[in-house]
Amino acid sequence: MSDRREQTENERTRTEERAVYIISVAAELSGVHPQTLRMYERRGLLAPKRTSGNTRRYSERDIARIQMIQELTQRDGVSLAGVKLFIEMREQLAQMRRRTEELERELLEQMRRRGSGAEIVPLRSVRSWPWGGDEEEDAAT
Repeated sequence: MSDRREQTENERTRTEERAVYIISVAAELSGVHPQTLRMYERRGLLAPKRTSGNTRRYSERDIARIQMIQELTQRDGVSLAGVKLFIEMREQLAQMRRRTEELERELLEQMRRRGSGAEIVPLRSVRSWPWGGDEEEDAAT
């Protein structure tokens, strides 16, 4: 990845993670009641940042997560416990993808140093899962 592209992606990630919205604005942007956001937090589905005065602050990424939770519960009928499991599994998958990419880079570097002519086919090019979304995974890469 080029340095400029990496810098742009880092800036985008920082912007998405910057916690700027108070609870009423976050609720309005995501189309839910503020009490729903408090309940999501109690259930471990959200973890908004806190100011020094203990006020909740939500980021763009939090808003996207709220919308995903709403879609899963309202459209797909998934329980909140199911949503929590889904989020945890999605985060584990993103971690495994990052680790796989790291190992691929290390292996390629070792092969370059040894002068091996073998080709490595990245795992992501072999199999693509139908449920693979781009939201959090793109931010994780």
